[in-house]
This record gives sequence, C-alpha cells and structure tokens, in this order.
Amino acid sequence: MKILEIRHVGLLSPATAIHAKFYLEAWGLRQAGEDRLVGEDRYARYFRGASTEHHILSLHAAKRPGLHHLAFSVDGCEAVDGAATELERRGITIVANPGVLDEPGGGYGLRFLDPENRCIELSAGVARHTNEGADANGGSDANGGSNANGGSDANGGSDANGGPLRLCHVGLNTARFEQIVAFYTDVLGFRVSDWIEDQMVFLRCGRRHHVVVFTRADHASVNHVAYGMSGVDALMKRVSNLRDRGQEPDWGPGRHGPGNNIFCYYKDPVGYVNECSSDLAYIEDEATHEPAVWRRVPETMDYWGTAGAPGFGVRKAMAGDPDPGWTAQGLVETR
Repeated sequence: MKILEIRHVGLLSPATAIHAKFYLEAWGLRQAGEDRLVGEDRYARYFRGASTEHHILSLHAAKRPGLHHLAFSVDGCEAVDGAATELERRGITIVANPGVLDEPGGGYGLRFLDPENRCIELSAGVARHTNEGADANGGSDANGGSNANGGSDANGGSDANGGPLRLCHVGLNTARFEQIVAFYTDVLGFRVSDWIEDQMVFLRCGRRHHVVVFTRADHASVNHVAYGMSGVDALMKRVSNLRDRGQEPDWGPGRHGPGNNIFCYYKDPVGYVNECSSDLAYIEDEATHEPAVWRRVPETMDYWGTAGAPGFGVRKAMAGDPDPGWTAQGLVETR
C-alpha cells in the first residue's frame, strides 16, 4: 500500500461556534465564501490553509473531544480499491466502502479502523483550490517536494496573513505502541524516520520527515496537531499575532531534534494542543536513511534550549482524555 501525503484531520468539538471562531480569527485558517468556511454540512465545519488542499481541518459537533478521522491521499481510484482489497484480506474493519466521499471537496475514498479504533480515510480525486496564496507549483508536495536544499518547506507556499499553509503532522497517544507501529508500517506502508528511545516514533509516507507521531501512553488520544507554516517568518508572525490577542505560547518557540523543525505550541479553546511548525527536515535518500534513536533528554525536545521543558498544563492537554475511537454516537447537529 502506498500512501502519498497527509490531507486533513477531523476533530470532535463540544463547542463548534467558539472553536471555529478561534481557527478563523486567531489561528489564521483561510476564509472561503460568505461564511468564511470551505464548507459545512449537517454535522461539521471545514477549514483550509494557504495551500491548494481542499481543507486541512474539520470540526465535528459532538459531546466530547476526540479524533473523528485522519485522512491521507493515494494515487487514484484504483489505489483506493486496491487498499480496500488488502484491508479486507487482512480482516481490518472497513466502516465506509470505496465510493464518492460525502463531504466538501468530494473525491473517491474509503474509511477503516486501526487497532485502537481510529478512523483512517484514504482518498483520491479530491477537489483542490487554485494556487492563490501558494507557490507557482500549486503549494503542494504530493510528490514529496522540498526547497532547493531539500531541507525545509519554506518554498511550499505562503500566506500574507502568516497563517498555516497545510497540515504538517498529527501526534497521537497509544496504549498499544508496538502493535500500532507494526500496523502503520507493515499494513499501511509508513516508514520509520526516527525514534525517541522506545517512547515515540516518527513516521513518514513521503520524503517529509514525519506526518504521524505516536507516543507511548496509558490510553489512546490526540496528543497534538501540527500546522505547517511557510517558514520561520510566518511562524513568528503568527506568534506575534496571537500575542496581540492576549495568547502566549504554552511551549516554545524552540527547535525539535527529530525532524529539526521549529515549533511553538498553543492550546485551543476546547483543549487540543496545536503546534505551529516550520523548516521540517526531508529524507534525502530513502535507500540509505537509517532511523536514529534519540535519547529522552531536554536537548532532544528543544535543541536550542529556548523553550525549556513543557509545563504541566500543556503536558496534561497532550495526554488528553481516553478516546474510545470511531463511533457515530455523540454527534449533534450544528444548526
């Protein structure tokens, strides 16, 4: 199975109106149309970044926080059908068979459950925006693109308002660390970029250092959601804009060891932890890359030493509440 790129994340939200206002006014996600939304349906609202990807975040009205689904792209409808055949052969639960996706942006896709009941979507043919606010190549790195030095996504597009370009990666907590790593690598075809001892693993599907990070924990939950900025200037401008609104970073700015990316973390109104991220490393040569095992020391989490250790509040938010996984129960209408 070959997954190309991360598309978007769907989050459950007990307060969609306040939540949506934060992402539009404070976080800098893009407006589209009179409602300043890419789209909405009976249960959810959808938001875009500055790239051509149709949307990078959806908020699904619910009675509790948690992961609704995580979406990745594959190369065409045949790849979706092939994935369904492979998943069925392995006895993996498919919750939405291959077909036209009933969400803004459309496309053709399927949804299935991982071993901890996370809903994963694979899709192709999803509508894309024009390259307004993105680079001359459409602001997409579906082919694993990078800048001339191969070291960051600084040329991956820009936003005059300093808002996010795209979804960079999603951090997830797992109580089944070894089983989850095996599932995502052996079944879905992700590759290990790096480890932090036996506590964290950084997984990629293209050349970008990671699109999913799993952390060993007592239960499954969302750890954080990272939004890719067009560069360090855009990241620091977002920090400044949030400070003007009275919101200080919960952790950062700093620079992570694994991935070498610049980071700054904030909690949103519902309690999810967001990361502004830029300058993420790319894997130069798939054939020769060997995952490093980083020590679990402060320098690994913040190479610069500017951010210090994350405080109790952000660590508690990253731990999250236990997430039972995919369920249609608990969803409520947004209007």
